[in-house]
Amino acid sequence: MPETSRLVTAEELEKFPDDGSRYELVEGRVIRMSPVGYLHGKTVVQMIFLLQRHISGRRLGVVFTELGVKLASNPDTVRAPDVAFIRQDRIPANARGFWVGAPDLAVAVLSPGDRAAEVQEKVDEYLRRGTALVVVIDPEDKTVAIFRPSTASTTLRSDHDLLDLDEIVPGFRCRLGEIFE
Repeated sequence: MPETSRLVTAEELEKFPDDGSRYELVEGRVIRMSPVGYLHGKTVVQMIFLLQRHISGRRLGVVFTELGVKLASNPDTVRAPDVAFIRQDRIPANARGFWVGAPDLAVAVLSPGDRAAEVQEKVDEYLRRGTALVVVIDPEDKTVAIFRPSTASTTLRSDHDLLDLDEIVPGFRCRLGEIFE
C-alpha cells in the first residue's frame, strides 16, 4: 500500500495493489485491517451459508462478504462488513466496483482484538448512512446483538433464541445455535 498523509478517495483505494491486506477508508484515511482468526472466519462462512441457502432461488437479493460499501464522499468512507445483504430491487444490472450507499443488512463478526467503542462507531455509521439492520455476532460469547435505527438494541444469548431478519430478508429466521455450529 502506498504510504501517504493526504486523504485518499474511494477510487484510489479501489486501485491499491493486492498486497494480501484488507483496508477500509474512514473519512479519507486508510485503515489496515488485521487478518481474521478461526472463529471469526468460521462464523462469517456459517452466516453466509444460512443467508445464501435461504435466498437461493427466491430472488430476494445478494449476499456478500467484505464488499466495499462507499458510505460517504468528500472525504470518502468505504467500509467492508463481514457479511452484507442488498435487496434485489436495489441491484443494477451493471454493478461494478464498490457499492455506493449502505447495504440493507450489515453483519459484523467480532474478533478478540476488536474494541467496543470502534464496533459501536461502525454500527452507528451504518445506521446513520441508511442500513436498516446491523447484526453484531460475538463468536466467543455466542451472542448476537441487533441494531435498528431509532430503536434500542436487542441481544440474543441462548442457542434457542431466534434471529429474525424477516424485515430485511423476507422469511429469514434461524436459531443462534445454527450460527455457532
